[in-house]
Amino acid sequence: MAGIRFEHVWKRFGEVTVLKDLNIEINDGEFLVLVGPSGCGKSTALRCLAGLEEITEGNIFIGDRVVNNVPPRDRDIAMVFQSYALYPHMSVYENMAFALKLRKIAKTEIDQRVKEAAEMLGISHLLDRKPKALSGGQRQRVALGRAIVRSPSVFLMDEPLSNLDAKLRVQTRAEISKLHQRLETTFIYVTHDQTEAMTMGSRIAVMRDGILQQLDTPQNLYDTPANMFVAGFIGSPSMNFFEAKLDRVNNGLAVVIGPECILPVPAKKAEQLKSHVGKAISFGVRPEDIHDANFVARGVDEAARITVQVNLTEAMGAEVYAYLENSGKEFVGRLDPRTSARPGGKLEVVLDMAKMHIFDRENEKALV
Repeated sequence: MAGIRFEHVWKRFGEVTVLKDLNIEINDGEFLVLVGPSGCGKSTALRCLAGLEEITEGNIFIGDRVVNNVPPRDRDIAMVFQSYALYPHMSVYENMAFALKLRKIAKTEIDQRVKEAAEMLGISHLLDRKPKALSGGQRQRVALGRAIVRSPSVFLMDEPLSNLDAKLRVQTRAEISKLHQRLETTFIYVTHDQTEAMTMGSRIAVMRDGILQQLDTPQNLYDTPANMFVAGFIGSPSMNFFEAKLDRVNNGLAVVIGPECILPVPAKKAEQLKSHVGKAISFGVRPEDIHDANFVARGVDEAARITVQVNLTEAMGAEVYAYLENSGKEFVGRLDPRTSARPGGKLEVVLDMAKMHIFDRENEKALV
């Protein structure tokens, strides 16, 4: 087992800089998820750690050892890719055993490791099959098994679930999380899917354009995003943003979005924002913090009521996604399924201002 450290790591391809002064410390046994949109540098960071790409500047540590010039085979890591990369002419057993045979490990130990990994992943009955006779989910388990038998210090996973259907992704996601708990080994997982990141990672590193935006636990990223990018990336549906202004209203502070959308700021947060009175800001509220006024969740004490136009509703069973409009701005609310919201109608909604988010309009950093 080993901790990982990226120390001022830069990666350039010609004139294109893909990683920009990346600093991340990953604890021994941690499940860290690198998340961000396509092209943000997360897969490049993983490939640099694996030794598949050379870094331009900085240092990468595995444990206490700098591995900048260490060949991939000597880094004691195992990688699972988006493409399963199974040998089509080999059986499941042979695919899982191949790397161990190359390392000249005794046949009895290979047999033991392969069968233990197969049992762990529920593929013992598939060991004699060829990859063409397997489903996508079964192939993914074989790819995981091939990594497990090597007993590496670090598991690297680069979007391993992208080729699976939605139901199988949820199932395999849970299996990987259980696998991490059982092995107690360092896992680094790359995905563009924020749901995977939130449900799997003990911590999440959010990246954008090669720059680390925020590194924290899933709940802290959700509750206290450092900037508008993180706020909009974490959460589904994503956070609603409004261009607004902070003004003094009735001896207090209010977020003014339009003449019909004036939202009082809770006293605790007003104290933090007093230096921004009169300034343009960006106001953020998550869809789940917008409620039908007739079905407000318990614990919503600091509330603002506004009347909205309902443009569209999507019944999801346990909730209703409502596309609402006020002051010329459309936004989404996740409403109680009993809501009376109907397209073309009016609705009074309540915004939970205790969970509001305020960002600087210029640098997009969180102000509260």
